[in-house]
Amino acid sequence: MSFSPEPEFVHGSVSRTAVLLVNLGTPDRPDAGAVRRFLREFLSDPRVVEIPRLIWWPILYGLVLTLRPRRTAAKYAAVWTEKGSPLMVYSGQQALLLRGYLGARGIDVDVALAMRYGKPSIADVLGKLRERNVERLLVLPLYPQYSGTTTASVFDAIAQQLQVLRNVPEVRCVKHFHDHPSYVEALKLSVLAHWSKVGRLAAGDKLVISFHGVPRRTLMLGDPYHCECQKTGRLLAEALGLDQSEYLVTFQSRFGRAEWLQPYTAPSLHKMAVEGVRRVDVICPGFVADCLETLEEIAIEAKQEFFAAGGKEFHYIACLNDAPTFIKALADLAEQHLQGWPILRANTSTREHQAEQSRERARLLGAPK
Repeated sequence: MSFSPEPEFVHGSVSRTAVLLVNLGTPDRPDAGAVRRFLREFLSDPRVVEIPRLIWWPILYGLVLTLRPRRTAAKYAAVWTEKGSPLMVYSGQQALLLRGYLGARGIDVDVALAMRYGKPSIADVLGKLRERNVERLLVLPLYPQYSGTTTASVFDAIAQQLQVLRNVPEVRCVKHFHDHPSYVEALKLSVLAHWSKVGRLAAGDKLVISFHGVPRRTLMLGDPYHCECQKTGRLLAEALGLDQSEYLVTFQSRFGRAEWLQPYTAPSLHKMAVEGVRRVDVICPGFVADCLETLEEIAIEAKQEFFAAGGKEFHYIACLNDAPTFIKALADLAEQHLQGWPILRANTSTREHQAEQSRERARLLGAPK
């Protein structure tokens, strides 16, 4: 898919700046047909499945797209809301709120949302931004930890669309934010808010920090994803005051027979229950919006696995979603990467903007104003 025809150039047009949030994507509906279309696009990406095409195509079209859509559609139906896919609902709220947060800081930019697979597509959203004369584009993939299977695929899609343009916008891309202080703070506060409702972990209980898995081969080829997941987990545990015996980083969503990053989430939960761990709290920091992998795979399937093995208490900690702490983190991240571009409102001076930011930081840190 590519751009619609490039808008006609008009001399003297005021150029604009935009922040483009990109998440993975979701089927349009929780039925087999929509899931099949989504999976076909997703699993056809060579960044996602690195098996040679001559080997992969017969598997994809002969088995996966024949057998998997109906089962996966049933899982989507279990988490679908009246407003639609949870991933789409929360991602849309994130884009809307981010525009407001940046506007409150005097930063005049457009904020748009695209999905790497499905709708709204990157091609369609970039076309609409070009119609608004956006000539400076900050691409912010909603993947905190970088992987060639996710973030790099977004960069590929952006580059592919820009190839057809004569007047290419200036582009910046955020590679990752796995250790950004505002992101880690948002995670910490989400856990503390959860504990304020159900109580902190007792001796012997575990905080399980589950990330989406990728084949172990990617680590051997130099993908930093595993290391960035481990760092996020460590920083979160340190922020919460946990020692190494009180938490475990795991990897979920294994697909196929190849070895993936370990330890695997479901078997780890089973083992904990068998060994007498009474309670686990599970958080998924690699997902910034609740989706099939969190609401069904963790909050339903993993919970059942833990209880079946003898566990007594299981809590899933929701993704950051539209939490003000996370929208602030996105605003901090965007502002950091927008530096040097003409983004301030005409009635907002740089000095006023800096003073406003100093007051905001003081408020958040509890320092005297």
